Amino acid sequence: MKNKWVVWVGIAFSFTSMPLFSQNESLSLKKVNQVDFSHISIKDNFWSPRLEKHLTATLPVCIDQIENKTGRIQNFERAAKGRGEHSGIFFDDSDVYKAMEGMAYALANARDAKLEAKLDEWIDKIAACQQPDGYINTFYTLTGLQNRWTDMDKHEMYCAGHMIEAGVAYYQATGKRKLMDVGIRMAEHCMSLFDVGKGHWVPGHEEIELALVKLSLATGEKRFLNFAHHLLEQRGHGYGSTGKPLMGRPAGGAYVHGQWNPSYYQDEMPVRSLSVINGHAVRAMYLFTGMADVAALKHDTAYVSALHRLWDNVVGAKMYVTGGIGSSRQNEGFTADFDLPNKEAYCETCASVGMVFWNQRMNQLTGDAKYADVMERSLYNGALAGISLQGDKFFYVNPLESDGKHHRQEWYGCACCPSQISRFLPSIGNYIYGTSPDALYINLYLGNEADISLNGNGIKVRQITEYPWKGKVQILVEAGQPISQKLKMRIPGWCRQYTIKVDGKKVQPILDKGYAVVEPNGKRQTTVVLEMEMPVEQVAANPRVKQNVGKRAVQRGPLVYCMEETDNKQTYDSALLCKDTKYTVKFNKELLGGVMSVTAKGQHGSLQLIPYYAWDNREAGKMKVWLDYKE
Repeated sequence: MKNKWVVWVGIAFSFTSMPLFSQNESLSLKKVNQVDFSHISIKDNFWSPRLEKHLTATLPVCIDQIENKTGRIQNFERAAKGRGEHSGIFFDDSDVYKAMEGMAYALANARDAKLEAKLDEWIDKIAACQQPDGYINTFYTLTGLQNRWTDMDKHEMYCAGHMIEAGVAYYQATGKRKLMDVGIRMAEHCMSLFDVGKGHWVPGHEEIELALVKLSLATGEKRFLNFAHHLLEQRGHGYGSTGKPLMGRPAGGAYVHGQWNPSYYQDEMPVRSLSVINGHAVRAMYLFTGMADVAALKHDTAYVSALHRLWDNVVGAKMYVTGGIGSSRQNEGFTADFDLPNKEAYCETCASVGMVFWNQRMNQLTGDAKYADVMERSLYNGALAGISLQGDKFFYVNPLESDGKHHRQEWYGCACCPSQISRFLPSIGNYIYGTSPDALYINLYLGNEADISLNGNGIKVRQITEYPWKGKVQILVEAGQPISQKLKMRIPGWCRQYTIKVDGKKVQPILDKGYAVVEPNGKRQTTVVLEMEMPVEQVAANPRVKQNVGKRAVQRGPLVYCMEETDNKQTYDSALLCKDTKYTVKFNKELLGGVMSVTAKGQHGSLQLIPYYAWDNREAGKMKVWLDYKE
């Protein structure tokens, strides 16, 4: 049995496609490989309604905003003609690309002729504005191509990266490669200017690095992987801050605008030397994800060591109980260790999605379940809060306390978060399973059916569960040949007690890096039932988080709970948790789309709590996660 109390840092954790290149070069540092969501059909009472809302609400909202309300697609139409004004912000192309990636993922889940036709229409418009040398960016095409590649913070490579990701996603979903070919030409253009031995460039907003790895894997061309590695190696040598000349013109944000901040842009030191996370949170997540991808394929163990140090710093001193990161509105990122305000918390939705990306990679590099624990925490709390229950409104910022004036919006001038969540939700299946030569890893528990190949043995896996409301998970495994691999089921860090039955018989499997290891023993079929106790717990912050001294948060299973004023109008301001507070849980199918609500009763009276992800879906009112506490 694990300790009853969990002490976070604010949380501080208590728990300790195509073949790439030649056969030898394709060997990876990864211990666990992702099972792509295209092999998985989600049939789950919690997630299936959200995927349906993604199709019926989220994507239509994104398409309407892009085509009719913001001028984003019109920028491509004007750029193709070479005339007209640019509408919006200089990086608005990326919102179109991210929405397209989400559309492509939806097609991978289920082909839809109308959606596919819309994508083809947009792709034609995008391809039409690509310059003869491969360059594509509507901002510079419409404001002056002579100014391109003069400011490292103008997101040219960031936009290119999102275009590449969308192109790869659409190619994998449909076999159509027109957009991917546009991305290849843009990548080749960038390489002609900034590859090894050419001009220096530090992308002000990371993203292209991980996109280039995806392109390398999709095409089998190592040059894109090598370029991603080179861009990572450009950081920390002063190229951004000194404005070294490029093709006779000044380069770098500092030289042009006097604003380049090496800390903000993760440009203080070579990436392999990093130990402390600084700067903009989303940029950091894309950087670390790109580093992990490159490290796995380039066998760069120095990168892996740096990522371990950075993870310790983030999770140990700069992560909220919701899995959100980035406490400061001023820099959309990080300040000092343990500076985690609640009402002023920034916790950008994109950053929580980035935590899912990065922690999945860390899990793959190590086979350690603690990274999947953080992935789950960020997924169910920090990221999922970013979209309304109806799927049509979005949070950019996710505070842990509100005075009643913070609400989701239909769109934003900087709309990175709506388009981010639109591409993230349909790919949720990516994070459920992993494989290694000797094991099938189960990282997330949700109802699904999956077809997985393990060393050539076709295996069908089915999960039946009411998670995250209940801790019982039934896993049915059926294979064409006797199963020689192990099943590794993650025992979440929040789980204190659990039981496992294999084919009806209770077993006590060994634990390996947070996974319960089950041996099918050469069977072709087996049924495993995992039952995890899911009590309500009071969570204490690290004492160094001054904002939470004398407070507690409440969580149950993977979900963090909060108190909304609308449920507690008489007790909100005087709410108090005590040592003897008693909790009861009840599933209310009429409340917030169906949730397990929590009632806290003690000396303070009675308080009603709901999952944090579901707040601000009813009448306006105050909200808080951390509640006053008295021994």
